[in-house]
Amino acid sequence: MLSRLGLTSAGRGAAGVTEVVDDGWWRERELSAHPIPRPPSLEEGFFSLRVSRSLLQSSALSRIRNFLDYPNSIHNTISLREIVMEVKLWNDKREREMYENFAELYAIIRATEKLEKAYIRDTISPSEYETNCQKLIAHFKTLSSTLKDTIPSIERFADTYKMDCPAAINRLMVSGVPATVEHRAAAAASATTSAAIVAECVQNFITAMDSLKLNMVAVDQVHPLLSDLSTSLNKLTILPPDFEGKMKMKEWISRLSKMGAADELTEQQSRQLHFDLESSYNSFMAALPNAGT
Repeated sequence: MLSRLGLTSAGRGAAGVTEVVDDGWWRERELSAHPIPRPPSLEEGFFSLRVSRSLLQSSALSRIRNFLDYPNSIHNTISLREIVMEVKLWNDKREREMYENFAELYAIIRATEKLEKAYIRDTISPSEYETNCQKLIAHFKTLSSTLKDTIPSIERFADTYKMDCPAAINRLMVSGVPATVEHRAAAAASATTSAAIVAECVQNFITAMDSLKLNMVAVDQVHPLLSDLSTSLNKLTILPPDFEGKMKMKEWISRLSKMGAADELTEQQSRQLHFDLESSYNSFMAALPNAGT
């Protein structure tokens, strides 16, 4: 019954010890005074399990398989030293350098992906992120230029090795600069644009007020000036939608649109418009962030 279950049955007698072993068929093996050897321990010489192509093609493969299947068999006397054989990925120095460069490129992409995620999660300071990111980008550019003939497409390299590093590909291939530098450039461009729009608004305010002082009160003279002023005020994002100057210019443009081109503003209307322009100009200057400096 034990033999049917594949279990080991042992008993002591003159004949020795009987053991049931399943190695493809049911058989009994007679063991006399030979004890069953135990598998070798790490201390007894388990250096590494590196199997070369030559070993895989040799007749020793069947012995290794038999040893792994039945380590307790007395017939399996193979030593682990027999399978301590190194696999070489290269055949010459050129191939070795190519694989080492592949490993470097893989490591750079992986490290950049981890760095991007750390920055997004705020687990690294912006200064530390920028320093390390610039270093990785510099290494990547140097290595990618070296491998341009071997690896024409970095995206294909990442896809071949199942890297799944979209943030790293964007940072290394698309942006080319750390996110902190990117954000500073965007902020500087926005500040420059805002300064130009502020200057445009100031110019349009002064032009409209000066035209009224010069008695340019015809509709076809005043309407374009107020339209330009209203357009420039709407470009400036720091002003709220209900800003006084925006609302008053809208009212005056609507009033002038109902008049003929040759019509002129009365003296009272001209004084009121000048007053509204001056009041809006003062409110505009007060609304600027650095108005007091």
